[in-house]
Amino acid sequence: MGSYVHDKQSVVLFQQIAEKLGRPDWKNVSDPCNNASLGTTQNDDVNISINITCNFTVANDGFSHITSIILTGLSLPGELPPELANLPYLEIIDLTRNYLNGTIPPQWGSSKRLSKISLTGNRLSGKIPKEIGDITTLQELFLEANHLSGEIPPQLENLTNLKKLVLSSNNFSGALPDSISKLNLKHFKISDNNFTGKIPDFIGSWTELEELIMYASGLDGPIPPGIFSLKNLSDLRISDIAGTGSDFPPEADMSHNDNFKTLVLRNCNLSGRIPAYVGKAGTHLDLSFNNLIEHDLPDTTNPTYIDLSYNNFTWESYMLNGCHQNSVNLFQSTSPGNILRGAIPCRQNRTCQQTYYHLGINCGGDKDSTHESDKEDSGAANYFDGDGDTWGFSSTGNFMDNGIEQYVITANESKFPNLSSPLYKTARLSPLSLTYYGFCLHNGKYHVKLHFAEIIITNDSTYSSLGRRIFDIYIQGDLKLKDFNIKDAAEGSGKEIVKEFSTNVTNNILEIHFYWGGKGTTNIPVKGTYGPLISAITVESSNASFNKIPFPDDYFENF
Repeated sequence: MGSYVHDKQSVVLFQQIAEKLGRPDWKNVSDPCNNASLGTTQNDDVNISINITCNFTVANDGFSHITSIILTGLSLPGELPPELANLPYLEIIDLTRNYLNGTIPPQWGSSKRLSKISLTGNRLSGKIPKEIGDITTLQELFLEANHLSGEIPPQLENLTNLKKLVLSSNNFSGALPDSISKLNLKHFKISDNNFTGKIPDFIGSWTELEELIMYASGLDGPIPPGIFSLKNLSDLRISDIAGTGSDFPPEADMSHNDNFKTLVLRNCNLSGRIPAYVGKAGTHLDLSFNNLIEHDLPDTTNPTYIDLSYNNFTWESYMLNGCHQNSVNLFQSTSPGNILRGAIPCRQNRTCQQTYYHLGINCGGDKDSTHESDKEDSGAANYFDGDGDTWGFSSTGNFMDNGIEQYVITANESKFPNLSSPLYKTARLSPLSLTYYGFCLHNGKYHVKLHFAEIIITNDSTYSSLGRRIFDIYIQGDLKLKDFNIKDAAEGSGKEIVKEFSTNVTNNILEIHFYWGGKGTTNIPVKGTYGPLISAITVESSNASFNKIPFPDDYFENF
């Protein structure tokens, strides 16, 4: 590494930058591009990267200059250094997954060569400085999973080379400015924000757009038809929009697009029929939580995962014997018939031989004296009857982008040493919708206890603590908790908390539903960290004397 010479100014600047980032141990580094001099870590975290790149020929001045700073997964505790703007040949700033706070320095706007800024997964607050719009060389801007707020500055219209804009999981507000219609993005992600107004038509003019992800962005429908005419669009995900609904886009708008790999239009107020051509969507199709009716089911030979759950189809029209036919999830997608079949079509033609007064489920864990075991770890589009057939659950959705399908987890006790009860050391996860049912309960009033402990997002001063798991809780169809965050409610991760509710059972069935409405982070500490998590469920009759009656051995023996 001694074949080049750094100019003294760059070395001094790097030392200042290192100290601002929270690494004062780098203040004596004389060769910042000798990455070995920056130290190594014994941590096996795959997100860690220490890579300072220099170029000896970029200025033709006999000196080597820093062109790229990649310091990811280090949980750096400092602030963003304004001095980065003083590195004249810097092209990449990647500080993903650290523990940085403060604001984005407006001084960065004076940079002349920056092509990428990634600040995903930190504690940054404040607004996007309007000066960022002066970095006309910028091609990628990643600000996901911070605490940024305010409106999107209209000056971003000047970023004519920008191809990737990722703003998800912040507190941005206001309408998307018309000025950014001048951009021609390839990737645009704005999930989990507080934007207002309708989804703008100008998105349909971004002819190079390949990926559009808008889970719970705050924007209202309807979805502009022009979006479905984008020929390069391969990944379209929109969910949880209010406002005006619409029928599914007509075939003329979409049938020509052979690029679709992922199509998610969940809880978008869609009505009418599903056109057959939609089945051409590559690998993932999710039209759940809409008002779609029967007819023209998608061709299941193409997508490997199809979710049509929670719609208004006629059950008999599908002539299916269960909730899942091959890769198709139709759970609760039907108009109600009789009471039991209307609630759970998978359990049609079953009757109760006896009614009972209590129920306990150890979600993700083993059986104990008061809770049944729940360790089924099958994949998406799943309905499962619990042991003894006194209960069951449905899990819909799948964890996208991470390639890992894990629905039952056990806590890492080195990270969460204070969990005293085994009940909280395991949990069931769901990427979207998790519904538990208690069957053949005696009609009357019940006391429901939901047991939680966050055992993935940590409670320390690392980036792993910055995730935000948010979901809704319904009991008997009534919303009990909106935007529930286990860690916030328990005042920390790895801490036990019980939420208690009263409810009525009138048809011998108790329904407890957990739903991810697109809010919270999705990639902290790793991709796929989101959705409902539940440790255990305890249900007891409000009449204390009934709770002493045990479950008999022949419970549900005729099922």
